Amino acid sequence: MANVNIKFNNKDYLLSCDDGQEEDLKSLTKFLDKKYSHLREKLGNIGENKLLLITSIQVIDEYFDLKKRVLSQKENFENLSKKFKDMRSLAIDYKEGKDKEISNLTSELEKFRKMVEESQSIYEKMLEKTTQSLEDIIKNTEDKAKVQ
Repeated sequence: MANVNIKFNNKDYLLSCDDGQEEDLKSLTKFLDKKYSHLREKLGNIGENKLLLITSIQVIDEYFDLKKRVLSQKENFENLSKKFKDMRSLAIDYKEGKDKEISNLTSELEKFRKMVEESQSIYEKMLEKTTQSLEDIIKNTEDKAKVQ
């Protein structure tokens, strides 16, 4: 335990605290002394006990206000976190849907490519047969023309 000399309301006090907490104790005491002095200037000499009570009430009031704001911010953060998780889930669902759609389109494209290749092959065979038939007709016509 460490001992710390502090000044409050123009009086010196010797207080004990855990080792390493000396500066914190001095800062807290300074803060409380400022509040106390400000109230004494504002309210006049209404008695040390009453002034200490009012100072304590103001400090506690500030503490509770701050606590409410922290809880409100925590709630806001939790709401934002939930919205973020919802948006993330929607984005993942959207991506999965698009991945499936891309897969389906790729499959359809592959089917279409095969169909085009088959059609091209059939067309080439038909063209070859037609060409052969025309050549045969021309040859027969030439042969008949030679016979006459």
